[in-house]
Amino acid sequence: MSITPNMSMETHPDIVALRNSYDELGGGPALQVAEGLMVLAGLYAAASSWIVGFSGQTSLMMSNLICGLAVALLAAGYATTYGRTHGIAFVAPLLGVWLIVSPWLVSGVSTSTGMILSNVVVGAVVVVLGAAGMAMAMTRRGNRR
Repeated sequence: MSITPNMSMETHPDIVALRNSYDELGGGPALQVAEGLMVLAGLYAAASSWIVGFSGQTSLMMSNLICGLAVALLAAGYATTYGRTHGIAFVAPLLGVWLIVSPWLVSGVSTSTGMILSNVVVGAVVVVLGAAGMAMAMTRRGNRR
């Protein structure tokens, strides 16, 4: 085995092949649709406080804002650099679960039906889309072996 001092890790054939396979996966229409819908779900979760009208519920408003922006940023990261972000794909479904249960766990919140329904629906959408993205990646990775 010879070592070439001018060869960097970025140009190693195995690294190049791995990046190409992730680019191919990320370029697939099913994953693009799932990630696009997850960006929209995250943006809705972030803005839901003003859309549904969580007036006076500052702690739940901030929870939804932070969680929604995190979901949107994760989905944008998956869509643009899937090969570098696939390792944290499990985070989106966990954020979806938090959106579902947060109306009952965030302190000092008096919930309304609209608040609960909004959080449960958008949380379930994030869980399903996040799990679907993970499943597509795992299926793709399993077919490569």
